[in-house]
Amino acid sequence: MRILVTGATGFVGGNLVDALLAADHEVTILTRSRERYDGPEEVRVVEGNVLEPGSFDDALDVDLAYYLIHSMGAGGDYAERDRRAARNFSEAASDADLDRVVYLGGLGADRDNLSPHLRSRREVERILGRGKYDLTVLRAAIIIGAGSISFQLIRQLAGRLPVMITPKWVHTECQPIAIDDVISYLVGVAETPETAGETYEIGGPDVLTYAEILKETRRQLGGRLRIVPVPVLTPRLSSWWIRFVTDVDPAVARPLIDGVKNSVVVTDTRIQDILPRDRLRFEAAVADALADEPAATPTPKARLGRLLRGSKP
Repeated sequence: MRILVTGATGFVGGNLVDALLAADHEVTILTRSRERYDGPEEVRVVEGNVLEPGSFDDALDVDLAYYLIHSMGAGGDYAERDRRAARNFSEAASDADLDRVVYLGGLGADRDNLSPHLRSRREVERILGRGKYDLTVLRAAIIIGAGSISFQLIRQLAGRLPVMITPKWVHTECQPIAIDDVISYLVGVAETPETAGETYEIGGPDVLTYAEILKETRRQLGGRLRIVPVPVLTPRLSSWWIRFVTDVDPAVARPLIDGVKNSVVVTDTRIQDILPRDRLRFEAAVADALADEPAATPTPKARLGRLLRGSKP
């Protein structure tokens, strides 16, 4: 199958390209800068930008496209950029008579007053759904793997703070999923015609609170974590002190932390019947991620020193 992967330079996209090539698909990737892409040589690289209509049309001579683009790291108006990008892509893909698009969005029930980040993910889903192609949507919570920004945030918080004062969001339930399982589902829906036009929720086998997620990660790092919940510390206030403890870009960390107030748990398990697999337990997913992670990141003291000097994260 001829397949386009957008967002191929990202965490999920990079892993997906490798899996698609291993499954003998012909892969095209769309990137804003050909020189910045250092992935497998077997892929066809097309330079273009979904924010610039007409610049990426050459990438759409495929059977199926994965839409893995988001602008969260670009600043506070990421939702508007994501709307424009999705609209441009939907219109171009429709004009190109693309058969299918697969989109990886976020878990969360619309009735639960979703955070701005999750609302943006859902809005992109609706915009893509207006195209003339068949849209398949997978909704996931935290993806566990080396290179995942969400896991990087968890890993640094758990590893650097033996005592954590947190708001009540530590009791929010989440259903994390290992990157290998995400990739398996993404490839699987592309190869399963009956999934065209459908929306599925994907998650690992464990439903955990954020406190349990942090404590297990800390345990695997060789320590114990004490969590002290307080009622007055909101997720937004949490995002401010997180910038002093972690190396995660504040433009990314704040939307992620704002979203922890929403329970993100699978309620529709149809995908498990269509694409059955033994999903990795959270404990094993963390072990794999820690084993694959890059060199150690700076300490909180070094991080604070850089901020006081006015240098970039």
